Amino acid sequence: MVCNRHTGKSPTNYCYQCFKEEITRFVIVKVDDPRHVRDALSRRIAYYLDHKLYVATDGFKNSIVIFVQTLEPRLFAQAIQIRIINLAVMVAPAKNEPINIVGAGVFGLSTALHLAERGYTNVTVFDKQPYDTTLYSYFKGCDAASADINKIIRSAYGSQTEYQELTFEAIKEWTKWNEELASGTDLPPGMSTSDRVFHNCGNLSMTDGDVLPPFELATIKTMEACGHKDTQLVTNHARHATIAKERGQAGCLDPFHRKKRGKPNIGVLDSTGGVAIADKACRLALHKARRQGARFILDPDSGAFSSFMTSASGKVTGIITKDRKAHPAVLTVMACGGWTGSLLPQLDHLCEATAGSVIIYKIPQTSQLWDRTSPESFPTWMWKMRDGAEGGLYGFPRTEDGYFKIGYRGTKYTNPRKQADGVERSVPVTRWSEGDKLKQIPAQAMKVLKDFTEEYLPELGDEGIDIALTRVCWYNDSYDNHLIIDYAPEQDGLFVATAGSGHAFKYLPIMGKWVVDIIEGVGMDRPAVKAWKWRSMGNETPFNVLMEGGESIRALQNTRLTSDADLKLRRRAKL
Repeated sequence: MVCNRHTGKSPTNYCYQCFKEEITRFVIVKVDDPRHVRDALSRRIAYYLDHKLYVATDGFKNSIVIFVQTLEPRLFAQAIQIRIINLAVMVAPAKNEPINIVGAGVFGLSTALHLAERGYTNVTVFDKQPYDTTLYSYFKGCDAASADINKIIRSAYGSQTEYQELTFEAIKEWTKWNEELASGTDLPPGMSTSDRVFHNCGNLSMTDGDVLPPFELATIKTMEACGHKDTQLVTNHARHATIAKERGQAGCLDPFHRKKRGKPNIGVLDSTGGVAIADKACRLALHKARRQGARFILDPDSGAFSSFMTSASGKVTGIITKDRKAHPAVLTVMACGGWTGSLLPQLDHLCEATAGSVIIYKIPQTSQLWDRTSPESFPTWMWKMRDGAEGGLYGFPRTEDGYFKIGYRGTKYTNPRKQADGVERSVPVTRWSEGDKLKQIPAQAMKVLKDFTEEYLPELGDEGIDIALTRVCWYNDSYDNHLIIDYAPEQDGLFVATAGSGHAFKYLPIMGKWVVDIIEGVGMDRPAVKAWKWRSMGNETPFNVLMEGGESIRALQNTRLTSDADLKLRRRAKL
């Protein structure tokens, strides 16, 4: 066949080599149906098209394709790989077309809220949890990571300015949400004007070394370069101590009274951060999304995802729920947290469900620790967060009910289970799971947690305050610790918003805005958006090692669990 690349004829016959050269400037989109062309022109993406059809020969088997001008990095990357994708992948839904969101956690809630705010009128969120009655409470049977008593908010991200600035954007919205609650103009059911969803108590990053670790030093440098001077307060810096006092955060520089005990206290207080009241924040987001017109089906049967609806060409055309009801949609957004990987096999080696280990104390109001651990005087904190199995601790001020939570992520446990396709994938198992349940945490995690508590807060043991409850909290970790927000390649009609990797909750008020931007193809050259695209690991060293399977020492089946006897703390001898 003659190559007419330079003749300007249409349709044009390209040899394979010329076709490869040409797609460095264009993205190619397979046309299964000529009506897709007209559809594209009527759906606000006509500016992508050069309005010509081409015939690609040789390796493309005479497929009819459209050349789409490369205005989006995501599409350009696909073009370089010579990936044929369907036109519908690039087409954002019309404002009145049905959109399904599976999952009512941080990603699903925020996406629903911002879709509705942007004028999409047919948005439905599905979740198996009856959140209207359980109120996102772990104590009432909720086991998603978003269903929690509290989460850390921090803008300290080393040299990763994309997350640093994203957090500053989020904190502005957290503050607005607090103001909305205080005004009482539109309160969610069961909440009052005294409720808050964010406390600016700071986030203290601690080490047991003599100097600040590289990550903390990088944060200080990056903050100053970005114009955020004196937001990162070093614990042994006299001027920073004065600044902390002026901001009402003096006690947050040494919440464990290390100096008083004659112990080292090396760390940095991110004064911009603090604690999100997770369950109340989710309830508020749910309420706001409903007020904007989003619909929620929250039920163990009618809200539980069972399978996808698909067309003959493989396009996702909706979902089927556990009650066997079909829910058609032009776009389905999977936002299922730790369960996402087991529902979407194409995420293998990109992300995996991993477990964090949590212990919770119940501090009585009569305790000397009641006032000391309140969010008015106690920060969220992290200890040796990047030091492997012997570190990775984090914690919070007490809640209004006295719950004092400490978590461990030094070892990220997995639960490999063989799936229908024969592949082992980590599947969350919790205290509230159907069938097998997990009511204890790994003994190795408990040792690190108790060793820290007995060294840093021995008053708990002295007062006879033992561990009241343990929890295994399931996250969805990507190999590089970045989020995944993108259309699923080679699966039209499917979008994924997941892989919070233990640090996404802080973006609840704004994350949906970014998700909707990506759905619509807006601002695709921003660093954060590039980091969140669908990807595969090359020669890079993974931040998280994934899919080690049942032979891994991190697999729960190879791990000894605690017993109720492990909940007691050691009492110090009285002199």
